[in-house]
Formats: sequence, C-alpha cells, structure tokens
Amino acid sequence: MPFFPGELVVGCEDLTHFEEKTARGQHILLTGRILEEGKIAVRDAIVEIWQPDANGVLRDPLDPHFHEIDPRFFGWGRSRSNAEGWYQFRTVLPGPLRADGGVPRCPQANVMVLAIGLVRRLSTTVFFHDVPESVDDPTLNCIADVGGCLRCAIRNLILTVFLRTAST
Repeated sequence: MPFFPGELVVGCEDLTHFEEKTARGQHILLTGRILEEGKIAVRDAIVEIWQPDANGVLRDPLDPHFHEIDPRFFGWGRSRSNAEGWYQFRTVLPGPLRADGGVPRCPQANVMVLAIGLVRRLSTTVFFHDVPESVDDPTLNCIADVGGCLRCAIRNLILTVFLRTAST
C-alpha cells in the first residue's frame, strides 16, 4: 500500500518548466535512491526538493534578490521512489545563494524525505561543486570530511544522489 496517493506527485518532478515556459540555466537530472538499513529499497517514499534558480535566487518573497527570480523556474518539486527506491528530478543547476553581505554560498538544493515508519520528515542538503573542500560555506563547513561525503545517512535511511546533464 503506497504511503501517498500517486496523484500527489504526478507532474511535480520537472522543475524546468513553469507556466509553459522553460527555465534558464543548465538543466540536470537529480537522481537518487532511498534505502533502509541493510540496503533495502524504500518504495513510495516522497522526496521533495526546493532550491534557488540558476542565478541563486529562491522563489521566496523574503529573498532579498526576489526581484531577480527566473519567472520560468518554480524552485520546488516532488517525486516518489519506485520499487527499487529510485527517484528523479529534472531541474537546473542552482546558482550560489548570496548570504548576508553578498558573500556567495555553495550552490545547493534542500531535500526532504517522507516514508512509511518515519514519524518526522528527514531533511538534508545537496551541494553542487566540483571541489567542495574549496568552498567557504557555513553549512558545508560543518561537515568534517566533505570530500568523502558521497551520501547522507539519516537515521536508518540512506539517501544517495547522482547527477548528470539532462538531455533535451
């Protein structure tokens, strides 16, 4: 029995189109797998992402750069894991957020997971950088071994993320 009805995720996996327009920036596929302890696939987990556009602007009126938002990028998506635990989003490579004082942060997407047996949602962040050790980001600086952090283990679930350029 699925955790959520399929209707809650249909059509929400593609963040590159909003109001029949195509988002600016490099389109990518953000693909991952949800596994329980023992590497058992989690079926019907709900995965949500929210992220800035290619310019690093969040679709949030509280973002001080909101007036610069790409009107063709929604910034939020939802997917459901299949029987093997896989999920996928078509999105844009996010630009760096600008922290207070205009200091750029590492480009990132926030990820939230809901699944059977979880009392609370699980949240993490996916950072996009070729050399994460070279980035001065307050959140990323909290990770002791950034170079070795290829997946995030949250409680007894493992979230593994794979990136590739989206084909048109």
